Amino acid sequence: MNQSSATRETSFAQAVCLPILQNGQNEDGGWGFRNGFVSRVEPTCWALLALLGSDFSEQESGRISRGLEFLRKAQLADGSWPASPEQQTGASATSLACWTLISAKDGSNAAAAGLRWICSDWPKDSALWRRAINGLLRKNKDIVDHDDACRGWGWTPRTASWVEPTAFALIALSQCPAELLPTGAKRRERLGKALLLDRMCPGGGWNCGNPMTYGVAGEPLVVPTVWALIALREERKRHEVKASLDWLKQNLSEIRSGVSLALTRLCLETFGETKEIAENRIRTAFERNAFLENVCAAAWTCLAFAEKSQWLRVMRHPAENC
Repeated sequence: MNQSSATRETSFAQAVCLPILQNGQNEDGGWGFRNGFVSRVEPTCWALLALLGSDFSEQESGRISRGLEFLRKAQLADGSWPASPEQQTGASATSLACWTLISAKDGSNAAAAGLRWICSDWPKDSALWRRAINGLLRKNKDIVDHDDACRGWGWTPRTASWVEPTAFALIALSQCPAELLPTGAKRRERLGKALLLDRMCPGGGWNCGNPMTYGVAGEPLVVPTVWALIALREERKRHEVKASLDWLKQNLSEIRSGVSLALTRLCLETFGETKEIAENRIRTAFERNAFLENVCAAAWTCLAFAEKSQWLRVMRHPAENC
């Protein structure tokens, strides 16, 4: 890619998406899902990750500091973060908050408490007694075919395992320095990765978490496929990962959503693939669907076109943390 092409590509994120994040921060330091909406943990995390990964991160230090302070204040006493301010129960946003604080090298105590909560949150659908009942009731694998012994994470605590919250938890754990990992973290990582591999749709890709229902193969979707692949980026030699990456690339021409295009580009970059999604295609998709006021969409687009490409780190954890 020549310099003029690179300039045109980054201009969309810098001129259109970055200002949405800059202008969307609320007085309390957080971001809502859209500008002017009440601050919540999830969009705040994505906005901060995008700002931290931008070429203007030093200029944005004040805005980033206020956002991190919002996250610290939003943390609950048990170490988790709620989905919305009025709730007093932790949610999958905890993984994003830990990931963000670790990326900012800020609030290690807060991140450590959040990671302990994540590793203590076991889904009830895979508890031993539930697996025993399911084994008796579901002997026909044509109805639902997945391994109940695999255990990931849910959107809310102690419910059921789903693909995206499992992926976010795995990414957060992979970003964590070894000294912050709670006891048993490595086991949770193994079980979470096993769940993602088990819940892959036939032929590659993921949906919310049902690869086969009543004998019908589940249809993969772009967004959960992206996050599952990123969570499994260190397992790229596995045939499941290769098949899913192939599915994503084979369906590039069919993707119409600006969000899906931005995330697909982000995923392909993570795997070292050539940039196959041009800026003008994402710009056109966003303009057609008017998604640019969405804070998460703007953040993902900034990450997809960030020249730093350091929003993910590879961290190998020593055996003593198993």
